[in-house]
Amino acid sequence: MLLAFDTATPAVTAALHDGERVLAEATTVDARRQGELLATLIGKVLAEAGVSPDDRSAIVAGTGPGPYTGLRVGLVTARVLGSALGIDVHGMCTLDVIACDAVAAARGRQFLVAADARRREVYWARYSAAGDRLSGPGVAAPASLPPDLPAAGEGALVYPGLLGEPIEPRYPSAATLATLAAQRLAAGERLLAPEPLYLRRPDARVPGPPKRVTPA
Repeated sequence: MLLAFDTATPAVTAALHDGERVLAEATTVDARRQGELLATLIGKVLAEAGVSPDDRSAIVAGTGPGPYTGLRVGLVTARVLGSALGIDVHGMCTLDVIACDAVAAARGRQFLVAADARRREVYWARYSAAGDRLSGPGVAAPASLPPDLPAAGEGALVYPGLLGEPIEPRYPSAATLATLAAQRLAAGERLLAPEPLYLRRPDARVPGPPKRVTPA
């Protein structure tokens, strides 16, 4: 039983895979409630599949890239659950998951996946027509990326006209994440460690030392 989830985008998504098929999946889009929603969605997919928490054999979480707070929710949850249950925890690039579902919409063309990185930037990667990553992930201004390639992910919709033709999907699917992970594990492939791909420093900064005040 492979539990998969991703919180690197506004979509909080979870799914359960039994090694052959997806048993249950659930997704809610809310960029401000990842911590609250993830536990609820995990409970929902376990209940729908009729599986107890102790039945899980592995966990895979999206590693981003994504905003610091949301991404941390998923990866910390994965590590804590893995430690508590004594099971393996893996990671997978969130952009690769979106790319897998974008292949059909790309219709035989190379394409981009561009997730909103805020600050007028996107987290991006370039893919072959078959969905293999050719370059990235990186973070960049939309105008600096090839405008002639179709683009999946939220970035193409947030910055219309700066990227190529928007194609589906907008967000990652935990069902696709679980399926990809199950296939690769069955083939003996190594997945990523559950480490975040931040690509840049968080908005919050540690305060510096107090400024020295000179008497007038």
